[in-house]
Amino acid sequence: MDRAQKQELVTTLTDVFKSTSVVVVAHYSGLTVAQMSRLRRQMKASGATVKVAKNRLAKIALEGSDVAHVSSLLKGPTLIAYSSDPVAAPKVAVEFAKTNDKFVILGGAMGTTALNVDGVKALATLPSLDELRAKLVGLIQAPATKLAQLTTAPAAKLARVFGAYAKQDEAA
Repeated sequence: MDRAQKQELVTTLTDVFKSTSVVVVAHYSGLTVAQMSRLRRQMKASGATVKVAKNRLAKIALEGSDVAHVSSLLKGPTLIAYSSDPVAAPKVAVEFAKTNDKFVILGGAMGTTALNVDGVKALATLPSLDELRAKLVGLIQAPATKLAQLTTAPAAKLARVFGAYAKQDEAA
């Protein structure tokens, strides 16, 4: 990598650290190319991204950002997973770590808050932003549905009563 490429990578990482809401740092030593490709595909499907960068360049990019405290985790072969959805990257990382022993989550950051391994796992158990929106729409929609059922229920009961009287009159 020449100097211009390094500067470009640092500016890209700086923009990433300023714009994302969550960053997860993990060791990936011993993963095969196929496993890394699968991790990248899973991250991309959930709206997250995986970046492998030299630790020295990543530390330079971290300087002055909200997640600068993550730089202490950058030792050895590390990768950085990030997403704008605060749950997407941790969820995929934790699921991937369950099936791959060589993928070890070191920690991360959510905004200015430092996360240890347990914090990343706790974040992964939360519902995603899309799931929360769906629940909210369901909660808003439920009262309207129940209200419609309540307004039609008396009319239906009246119709059943009139039907019963009509059958009774026909039988008599």
